[in-house]
Amino acid sequence: MPAQPIHTDRLILLPFTLEITEMLMAGDTSIIPKLGLQLTPYWPDQEAIDTFPKIIRNLELVPEPSGFESYMVVHRQSMTVIGDAGFKGLPNENGEVDLGYAIIVQAQKNGFGLEAAKGLANWAFRQPDVKAITARCLLNNTPSARVLEKLGMQEVSRNEEIIRWKLLRPQLQPTIGDLTEKPA
Repeated sequence: MPAQPIHTDRLILLPFTLEITEMLMAGDTSIIPKLGLQLTPYWPDQEAIDTFPKIIRNLELVPEPSGFESYMVVHRQSMTVIGDAGFKGLPNENGEVDLGYAIIVQAQKNGFGLEAAKGLANWAFRQPDVKAITARCLLNNTPSARVLEKLGMQEVSRNEEIIRWKLLRPQLQPTIGDLTEKPA
């Protein structure tokens, strides 16, 4: 079954498709209104543009988006894309998926990164093959580290540049934190 949008209190996470990502990478944003979204001058930002080739590589590995690829982070009230988030591919041999997220500067410091991460974590832990979620952030990226800590992730290692994080599948709790995925 193809990936479905993930709904949280304030966000809709819309799965990228190969067509959408290729159009955006080519600078063609005409797909945004066709998805029922409002155009904004803030997205895609340079960070998203730099991520598009990786998203395309992941999407080329599957016949259709599986949910373990990337999503556009849509602010439900304004119906604008405020970032992207998702996984870097299917679970590995240890049942781990790697989480990443980026919120545009204009929407930061509003809890959207945490809300998107919680929505993705809740979805991932409902998938039978997922045993853990991993993430990495730059040592000097304190806001991202705070998001990962609030998500419940534990630091597993660090070097002079990167902190590596891990969150094991919860055994008793059905959702991560107090933000659960909302039905459409």
